[in-house]
Amino acid sequence: MYKRVVRVIYPLEAGRIFLATGSTWDERIEASAVSSGHVYEFTLTSERPFLYCKPCIVSHAGVHRACGPGNLVLMTQPGSRDIYPHFFAGKGGDISPVIRNDSPALGRPHLFRVYLPAGYGENTLKRYPVVYMQDGKNLFFPEEAFLGTDWKVEETLDLLDSMSMIDKTIVVGIYAQNREEEYTAPGYNDYGRSIVEEVKPFVDSRFRTLAGPEDTGVMGSSLGGVVSFYMAWEWPEVFGRAGCLSSTFSWKDDLIERVLCESKREIKVYLDSGWPGDNYEVTLSMSMALVERGYKFGRDFLHFVFPNAQHGETSWAARLHLPFQLFSGKVTRTSRRFDVGAEE
Repeated sequence: MYKRVVRVIYPLEAGRIFLATGSTWDERIEASAVSSGHVYEFTLTSERPFLYCKPCIVSHAGVHRACGPGNLVLMTQPGSRDIYPHFFAGKGGDISPVIRNDSPALGRPHLFRVYLPAGYGENTLKRYPVVYMQDGKNLFFPEEAFLGTDWKVEETLDLLDSMSMIDKTIVVGIYAQNREEEYTAPGYNDYGRSIVEEVKPFVDSRFRTLAGPEDTGVMGSSLGGVVSFYMAWEWPEVFGRAGCLSSTFSWKDDLIERVLCESKREIKVYLDSGWPGDNYEVTLSMSMALVERGYKFGRDFLHFVFPNAQHGETSWAARLHLPFQLFSGKVTRTSRRFDVGAEE
């Protein structure tokens, strides 16, 4: 028999919260403890190594089940399982209007949209990891994207959340101004500094973020992958995660040489490419450079090759779920707890 504690964290104003389980959510489990008025603690038992549960509110207005599918609880994990439900805000995330943030460093404004996960506005007790993504016009809406094909970021993150596969994540999609100048050497230094010193502080002040490097990633494709790697390498105390899809590492750049010659950074890196072409050789070269410097495959970085995948938005959208699982996947975050314990 497996046993695990589940904590439901929600700013409830009236009524009480119970957990529903079973194939039709007809089994009720009452809280064994309530602390701070907002943390409801439950002890679950199961003969299987997992079960699904769904928080419910019961009040004078009736019973309200949490939005979305049931929450997967892995009974074999150590510690408690924290659930931040929402009941009234719908199943999917929201995408902000275009936000303008003036950049004295670049002498122009940054334009970006922000994806907020489902329940962000309702459950105000949760804070979120953040991924800053390049080429923001290509991420959310086909009418904005290059050749009318977007990355379907919202759909991918909503799906991963429904699978209980990742921690809900905020995405900041930064619009490109001059890709060839700002995404490559030497211009990417000023661009990256503007994100570090201007955009990130603005986002952290406006949204409920987890601001540390272990919860902050940067991601892009092609030249956007180059600047993303550069930003994590140059500012590892800010960006602890870098996602680089089909990245053009060999053009106007010395990043592989920097990896081989400079001190090791405490970052996690996702690399991929299609084949043939699609920057396959240079991405493989970067992976080998990371191995040479002591980065462990599967722990510090991932590298995948997708046979016959093209250099374009459709291919990148199809594998977008992979870097997000490295950045904020349940397995990654649990492994991080063991890493901290080992260091202590």
